[in-house]
Amino acid sequence: MDTDKDHLNQEVENIGRRKFLKTILFGGAGMLIASYPFMIERNLILINHYNIPVPNLPHSFQDFTMVHLTDLHYGFLVPEAVIRWVVKKANTLPKDIIVCTGDYVHENDTTGQIDQVWPTLARLSAPLGVYSVLGNHDHWADTERSLYWLQESGQNLRHKVIPLERNGERIWLGGTGDYWEDELLIDATFQGVPKGECKILLAHNPDTADTVFDTRVDLLISGHTHGGQVRIPFIGAPVLPVNNKNYDSGYIRTDKTALFISRGIGWAHLPVRFNCPPEIAVLHLVTE
Repeated sequence: MDTDKDHLNQEVENIGRRKFLKTILFGGAGMLIASYPFMIERNLILINHYNIPVPNLPHSFQDFTMVHLTDLHYGFLVPEAVIRWVVKKANTLPKDIIVCTGDYVHENDTTGQIDQVWPTLARLSAPLGVYSVLGNHDHWADTERSLYWLQESGQNLRHKVIPLERNGERIWLGGTGDYWEDELLIDATFQGVPKGECKILLAHNPDTADTVFDTRVDLLISGHTHGGQVRIPFIGAPVLPVNNKNYDSGYIRTDKTALFISRGIGWAHLPVRFNCPPEIAVLHLVTE
């Protein structure tokens, strides 16, 4: 009888162990799944290559390559080490130019983050130059200081246009002010550029594509949306900080222009990403 009782106790003990191990296993898996958007995907910065068809692109600019950085949001949970890594990676990637479309800092009403991040951003380099505009967070932090560093870095393309030349052909690269916090001045920026030549525009907010302007823009490059940060399979991003909810990420054809929206690096309202990892976008321009 004692042997049977001992055997029964051993079985109960084994069942208890298995139940405990299953609880730990499933509990650990649940914690991992729950923490994934905050602890893991938010820090998985991908290098994504895109072929971008550009109307009116000269043949000499076939496979002209732009490294696009946007929405770094330096500050809480995006430390300087991440910014240094992004700058180093952008500098080592094969490209013709680097373009940056704003929101370099995260906090409001402070010059501290601006003064900390821009010396690192000023180390960006590319064979044909680095060109940048500001985003709404740069204005919310401090407009005057952001404009100072934009100019001091040598990257300022706000309300400016420059020609880029290859084999006797050229494209024009221009930049706007921020859609929410500045003047766009798209027509004024491209004033004097020949009507038949290819024009590419840097604008932080993709809603810029739907504003009123007469200039034909062949490609608009933007950020701001972060791709929504959370993308539900078969549904998409439930939250997008734009008027036009079709403007989430990637290559989009609008009524007025071709549009590219990067998912960017940092975070805005919540420090999570799900099915929408951050990216450094490498744009390869191709003729249609």
